Amino acid sequence: MSVPSSLPEPPPLPPRAALFLDFDGTLVEIAPTPDAVRVPPALLSVLGRLARRLDGALAVVSGRPMRDLDRFLPLPVVKVGDHGAALRLGPGAPVIGPHLPLPPPEWRARAAALAERFPGALLEEKAHGFVLHYRLAGPEAGEAARELLSALVAEQPERFALLAARKAWEVRPRGVSKASAVAALMTRPPFAGRVPVFVGDDATDEEGMAEARSGGGIGLRLQDAFGTPARLRAWLAAHAGEEADVSAATEEKMDEGQARPATATRRPAAPPRHAAPSRSGSGAVPPRPQGARS
Repeated sequence: MSVPSSLPEPPPLPPRAALFLDFDGTLVEIAPTPDAVRVPPALLSVLGRLARRLDGALAVVSGRPMRDLDRFLPLPVVKVGDHGAALRLGPGAPVIGPHLPLPPPEWRARAAALAERFPGALLEEKAHGFVLHYRLAGPEAGEAARELLSALVAEQPERFALLAARKAWEVRPRGVSKASAVAALMTRPPFAGRVPVFVGDDATDEEGMAEARSGGGIGLRLQDAFGTPARLRAWLAAHAGEEADVSAATEEKMDEGQARPATATRRPAAPPRHAAPSRSGSGAVPPRPQGARS
């Protein structure tokens, strides 16, 4: 991915920030298949250190199942999976979430049959829905997936929604979103009373960005604020008080083949540490349900 030379300097984290980060396409580069994603080793250290500097007010908010987040990010940070349908507040805490409907089994069967028709298409199962990936199958498969899943969702439009993602179409229950997860977390320690900052790259992240802005915070679209995941990782490393990984900072090439200088050469001021807020009365509460947002 080339980086536009006109990108502005990313903003610093505000004091007492609550940081919400998407995973695929934001923290890590998009991979051909969900299992092929690569997590740079330095990222785990950076996220762990940054979470400590923010007194725990850091959450990874993803459309992936919680099992995937645990596998790729074995860290004691707050994690939100399945677009807000699953939430874990910390290490050892149970996965919680609202009671949600399940798609009819025949929907999954029809989606699986369509995936078999197009070499490279992939059906990804989730706890409360499923995704048809067509990145390796081409646009014809994508259009066929859209037509099929649109027709299925139209059978129960009050219960399910069809979501466009990067080279994929996802069926998910209505009433859950990254926005609802952010809103729920912002009512609880250690997020409550902080300034929400949401970073994402996809249509599903727009909901989270809008929620952060509505709460007086910041929504950052990766492509506009950073250009690439590598540059975001360098920004996170600087805020964590670590030197950016040189290989990550130089892996992005300009169109003319020149390496672009690392953004971490200008280290933003790290957010000040504050005493952790009281955790009294912080029993697990699922994300508050909201109407689906387009």
